[in-house]
Amino acid sequence: MGSRKHNSAEARKEARKTLYIAKLNNNPTSPQKTRLMADAIRGLDVNKALGILQYSQRESAPKLRKLLLSAIANWQMKNEGKRVEDSSLYIKQINVDEARQLKRLRTAPRGLGYRIKKRSNHITLILGSKVEEKNTATEKTNTEN
Repeated sequence: MGSRKHNSAEARKEARKTLYIAKLNNNPTSPQKTRLMADAIRGLDVNKALGILQYSQRESAPKLRKLLLSAIANWQMKNEGKRVEDSSLYIKQINVDEARQLKRLRTAPRGLGYRIKKRSNHITLILGSKVEEKNTATEKTNTEN
């Protein structure tokens, strides 16, 4: 591997150390229904988002709550000895993408068949820490001076 490729790979590896990601693949709910809940919690603090997801009546809310708890557990694995409350975690990014569609037929009058698309989605949730972002911003300004 060339030195340029190696350096860029190392830079990507360092950047991923500060990302706290959780993914849910092939969630059997339509992407449109899941995006409604994702839009409701995007950019919120973790505790507030957990409260919204716990008391929501939508079908995708329990799955998003479990995914958020998984992302918090991933943060705790990378930051041993730190408390979640002190770091002020928030939902930095949440993406809901289409996944496979199961295509089915429903019987219809006159020997016809209506098509049914059973949609599913992939969810990617990325957490951010306001404390860490503040520290990196001050480090950048110090190095520029």
